[in-house]
Amino acid sequence: MKAAVFNAFGGPEVLEVAEVETPIPAEGQIRVRVKAAGVQAYDCAVRGGWTPPGATLEFPQKVGNDFAGVVDELGEGVDAFAVGDEVLGWAILSCYAEYLVVSVDQVVAKPANMPWEVAGAFSASAQTAHTALEDLAVGAGDTLLVHAAAGGVGTIAVQLAKERGATVIGTASERNHDYLRELGATPVRYGEGLVERVRALAPQGVTAALDGIGGVALDDSVELVKDKDRIGTLVAFERLEELGVRGIFSRRAQGRLAELTALYAAGKLRVEISRTFPLERAADAHREVETGHVRGKVVVTVA
Repeated sequence: MKAAVFNAFGGPEVLEVAEVETPIPAEGQIRVRVKAAGVQAYDCAVRGGWTPPGATLEFPQKVGNDFAGVVDELGEGVDAFAVGDEVLGWAILSCYAEYLVVSVDQVVAKPANMPWEVAGAFSASAQTAHTALEDLAVGAGDTLLVHAAAGGVGTIAVQLAKERGATVIGTASERNHDYLRELGATPVRYGEGLVERVRALAPQGVTAALDGIGGVALDDSVELVKDKDRIGTLVAFERLEELGVRGIFSRRAQGRLAELTALYAAGKLRVEISRTFPLERAADAHREVETGHVRGKVVVTVA
């Protein structure tokens, strides 16, 4: 089969499409013919030389952690899915490929009204956002500040927080302000003076913050939110002890993903796809993500 792989750590240019062995499902696994795979900063970090905790990297190394596709073959003992079922889920470092194998407990049925590109990019951002709001105990009466609110995780976090009854303020570049309004957030621009702008929008105070940027944005969150246990960061893990804030680490689970896909199917979640790239242009997909200016998600599509 064809897969995007790299044989040395480096920039996007090290990604190439190569012929690799087609996997065979073991007991409790299914094989999926991939239709789409979401692209994450995580993928770029692995390609650049970062080894995720508990992972073993070996060349040629595949990438990609989120996928959608059609069940192609069943491993022994699998009766929860059938060949031909349309599914989505997560499979570590294997998704930019024509086929992958995955445990049945990492897969859910794809809603009929969910496009393949959305399905391929759904699992990571949706589950991370859901985990974050759970950890930060966001609910009715809260005012949540979301940094990078137009990004993949931010987009879902805004909508889930609104669904829980919270008021949401989202930081974004001005070109994304109308988009945030459509999602139900009050937009605010980045940069110097952010604390004062947020206080003007929320004179009653900000009760929780989700940081997807780090740096000054996280410092501003600490200034705005009294309870440091209700400040979560997706990126600045090296500052957790210094600031006393939470690190947000996605707790992926089949039940969590099923709950989120049901919300999408009911029309309660919107996912923005910024750009799609064919498998042969996976390197360009990484370049796009690394600009840091993506609204929503970037997706690799497979024929």
